[in-house]
Amino acid sequence: MGNGVLGQARVGHIRWMTTSKRVQDRSKKKRVHDLEVATEKWKIASKIIFLMELLKQEPEMVAPVRSLDHHRRQINLPKPHRISDFLRKSPKLFQLHTDRKGVLWCGMTDQAEALMEEQQRVIEYRADKAAEHVTRFLMMSVEKKLPLEKIAHFRRDFGLPLDFRAHWVHGYPQLFRVVKSFDGVEFLELVSWNPQWAITELEKRVAEKTTGGDSVGAPEPGVLSLPFPLKFPANYKRVYRYYREKIKNFQEMPYLSPYADARGLKAGSLEFDKRAVAVMHELLSFTVEKRLVTDHLTHFRWELVMPQKLMRLLLKHCGIFYVSERGKRFSVFLTEAYEGSELIEKCPLVLWKEKLLGLVGYSGRKNRVEACSEDSDEEGRDGLVLDQSDSEVGDLHVQFEPRGTLDYQDPLLGMNLRWMLKRLPETY
Repeated sequence: MGNGVLGQARVGHIRWMTTSKRVQDRSKKKRVHDLEVATEKWKIASKIIFLMELLKQEPEMVAPVRSLDHHRRQINLPKPHRISDFLRKSPKLFQLHTDRKGVLWCGMTDQAEALMEEQQRVIEYRADKAAEHVTRFLMMSVEKKLPLEKIAHFRRDFGLPLDFRAHWVHGYPQLFRVVKSFDGVEFLELVSWNPQWAITELEKRVAEKTTGGDSVGAPEPGVLSLPFPLKFPANYKRVYRYYREKIKNFQEMPYLSPYADARGLKAGSLEFDKRAVAVMHELLSFTVEKRLVTDHLTHFRWELVMPQKLMRLLLKHCGIFYVSERGKRFSVFLTEAYEGSELIEKCPLVLWKEKLLGLVGYSGRKNRVEACSEDSDEEGRDGLVLDQSDSEVGDLHVQFEPRGTLDYQDPLLGMNLRWMLKRLPETY
């Protein structure tokens, strides 16, 4: 493929938009404040949801605070800060009660329980769409299968249920199945190839504008020549003028579809890099928030035929992607999906998260909180994926106010002690 249509599109080695190998080396002028705010907002939601999912797995949805304290690294709560103080910041979601032995317990409020039930309904409602996205993820992979443990990192991003490993993956036998390697590693393997799902989201969007969405894709995925939507902040105008010709050449260069076999591409070539941009664009299009943690992406370099220096590629194409440096694990955004700090199109799970954030008391302001030393991804019980760590928030101040999408009445602020006592174990 490198010597064919793609090989004719070489325009020289492009080094533009950023020459830095580290996100932190970028100047502040290259940071997008609105997307940094969005990062902080979704990060706070992840912390709260993680704790609510822990409580949901308890028999009575009540747990001693000391047991939740074992998960302080997941919510980046370094000592001497207390997890009880963190919980008390959201009294509309969490209730605390001390039993007769002096043990502090935590449970969810009625509104929090109702939210978790609503989340389950939303996940079930869009389960088929999530299954489609997982299937297309498998279709983009080299061997048409992916390690189940790696997919677990994308559980929330794809809108998969908490028990997706135990039950959900077995609910679509016509699409994929779980297989084990000789050393016992579980993989999710593609069962059937769907040609209609081998059409990229970008192709679909163009077809909708030109033919009303009636056109069908090629029998087999091949070379594409569609430019990627670009969205630069206002202060990038000078940068864009300077690199306009190189951006134009890159946009016009044909590239291999994310669903085509890319094993023949030469790593480091322009064809290789542009195809990697297309894979990233497609994968981000599948996600609930059009955003992913970059560490999770690096796990799929081989399976998706991606470059070793993936971060550098993302930083280079800052009109297509934006990399947020909030936290030890960075996040990459699909810039076209956002207007300011808000998603342009919000799926039901995003609207649900906004309801949740309307009940969160945490404002998002921190002063140089030191991030935890551990930097590896781990997984908790029953598929709970641990959240990314924070770093300094500094000049960000994220305040969550109820919006028009919220349909809750004024929440109860008082402690329902009878509710808590009823749920405490009899030994207490």
